[in-house]
Amino acid sequence: MVDGVAYASLLFLVSMGLTLVFGVMGILNVAHGAFYAFGGYAAASLVMFMAPKTDSPFLLFAALFVAAIAVGLALGSIMEFVLIRRAQNYDPILKLLITFGGFLMLEDIQRLLWGAQPYSASEVVNRLGNIEIGDITYTTYQLVVVPVTALLAYVCLEYFLRHTKLGKQTVATTHNREVATSLGINAKKICYVTFVIATILGALGGALAAPTTSLVPGAGTDMTVLSFAVVATAGLGQITGALIAALLIGVIRAIAVYAAPELEVAVPYIIMVLVLIIRPHGLFTVAQARTI
Repeated sequence: MVDGVAYASLLFLVSMGLTLVFGVMGILNVAHGAFYAFGGYAAASLVMFMAPKTDSPFLLFAALFVAAIAVGLALGSIMEFVLIRRAQNYDPILKLLITFGGFLMLEDIQRLLWGAQPYSASEVVNRLGNIEIGDITYTTYQLVVVPVTALLAYVCLEYFLRHTKLGKQTVATTHNREVATSLGINAKKICYVTFVIATILGALGGALAAPTTSLVPGAGTDMTVLSFAVVATAGLGQITGALIAALLIGVIRAIAVYAAPELEVAVPYIIMVLVLIIRPHGLFTVAQARTI
């Protein structure tokens, strides 16, 4: 359960960004996995730079967030202005192809900056040490990630969307962009803020994964597919549903690691297929009236 929830927490961070972009802008952002990879590489690079200069594990932990926020602000702003904003009124298939092109460019830039050698921020895990639960030893970092992710989920789901003016405008734009614009809401601003927040969430998922995984070329591709599996299982645009779907996939995958290791990689996709057979629009999609 602990392994599953810890894995699900990182998966949810990335999936939440993907869901936000689709809910507000109607775009399936294939490039989202590249943000995960950039966040992870940037965090690992910053930790490797800081590790010889400080003995504090808390400074190294904070460096993960600094790297993710810097990457999210830079990449999110550039991509939204250069690609997403110009493609807003395009056909959905063209939007998908444009984000796929962005993903391919970011993958090449990633290799240009960091090469093909693996990167890791394992020094954070080493300095935080271990903790015992019963007879099982866990890294302290693994147990810290879960409440941190839960706090971020609360801030995004509960506080930002329901208790701030910008969040309420975002919800209004999600429901009906044309009506929201007619009421004086700046839809372009909302789309920009949403995309940057989503990019930061994707980069943060990579940054928090960097201490426990080895980052290699292709990490962004793997996370893109996994996050799409979560979003498809929950239903497009369902943020709360993405949380539940990530927990479902994370816990069942952890059980598979112990009970049937050969199925571990396939578990997320098996769950997705079973759900889509029963509910083609996802577990939490609400039926809507449409004009015929």
